[in-house]
Amino acid sequence: MDTMRGALERAKMLVGMEVDEESALPPPEEQSFFDDINRNCTLNTTQRLYGFAICLAAGLTCTFLSMLVFFNPVKFGVTFTLGNLMALGSTAFLIGPKRQFDMMLDSVRIYATAIYIASIIIALFCALLVHSKLLTLLAIILEFGALVWYSLSYIPFARSIVSRVMTSCFDTDF
Repeated sequence: MDTMRGALERAKMLVGMEVDEESALPPPEEQSFFDDINRNCTLNTTQRLYGFAICLAAGLTCTFLSMLVFFNPVKFGVTFTLGNLMALGSTAFLIGPKRQFDMMLDSVRIYATAIYIASIIIALFCALLVHSKLLTLLAIILEFGALVWYSLSYIPFARSIVSRVMTSCFDTDF
């Protein structure tokens, strides 16, 4: 009976429903940093949806406004990257920061996550320290491609389909 109750409580947590505090908490020696965050920052469904919508809208606004300052590599790189991070962080409102972090480190998307984070660092490095328009533009293209590839990892079979389509489009014999 306790296993059923535990499974039900975990299912409630996955969809963002409120759970009983005493039955949902693991023993104190098994609690992690993210467990503390999830316990202290509980939001109801409406608050989660508002947070998601506001964070996503702000991220998309930063991303689109970065196009206005395209010829200034520092401003462009920073606003584009900030917009991507805010849009990516918006999903943490829906599923929680612990689950977001665990999903990012899942074996299916660990490489996509690593490439995406590395491309963010490279873009900021090129924009803030190198001040090169060409390198910043190339880094942003890499960042956008890594974001698309990372996003496709959440859709079943999407990466394999895109890989096949790209292979068939660019597989030519000269």
